[in-house]
Amino acid sequence: MPRYKLVVEYDGRAYCGWQWQDNGRAVQQAVEEAIARFAGHAVRVQCAGRTDAGVHATHQVVHVDLEKDWRTDTVRDATNAHLKPEPVAILSALQVGDAFDARHSAIKRHYLYRILNRRPPPAIEIGRVWHVPRPLDAEAMHDAAQTLLGRHDFTTFRAADCQAKSPIRTLDRLDVERIGEEIRVFAAARSFLHHQVRSMVGSLERVGTGQWPVTQVAEALAACQRAACGPMAPATGLYLIGVDYP
Repeated sequence: MPRYKLVVEYDGRAYCGWQWQDNGRAVQQAVEEAIARFAGHAVRVQCAGRTDAGVHATHQVVHVDLEKDWRTDTVRDATNAHLKPEPVAILSALQVGDAFDARHSAIKRHYLYRILNRRPPPAIEIGRVWHVPRPLDAEAMHDAAQTLLGRHDFTTFRAADCQAKSPIRTLDRLDVERIGEEIRVFAAARSFLHHQVRSMVGSLERVGTGQWPVTQVAEALAACQRAACGPMAPATGLYLIGVDYP
């Protein structure tokens, strides 16, 4: 069966997350149903990284096996036709070998977290950013973020229901920058724990508002206790923006 690698973009506000669930419609469900309608058979897609309810993606990667050897532009365009009016789009399709696995072949995942830092609330960007009306010191947030780089036990920044076998992860990038009224946090690692990015951003926000000194983020990491983490940032500002493969 031919295998296809798809790059998927979606607005997570309408979904209960990437993965099929009993309590709402999932992005995975929308994609699988659209492919099945044009391909003529049931399919199951595997993603590079599951996203929670409300989390967005500009570059999610999935693979799917089809019974027929379709042209790649047909796979992309036919799936998009059947996805309407869902806020989901297939950006590209590429035929790959059977050894490619969207999840297990990935060597790095990239996330962006967007904070709208101004007094007035968002109108156009509502549901796509975290609105923080208090002034934030992006430089202090960036300095604190650098203390999390490297290989550590990230228990403090791990969800209580995280199913990963180990809390040890290697964080390759955690940069904070201000662009006008928006603060952007870029994170990159081979893999992340459940809620790790949102937990780190929530703690960095404490630094940005001056409620935490810069050193407290490193202290929270060293504590290896969930109670040491700042309030978790909401899902609305988080985006999966890239996945690297060999």
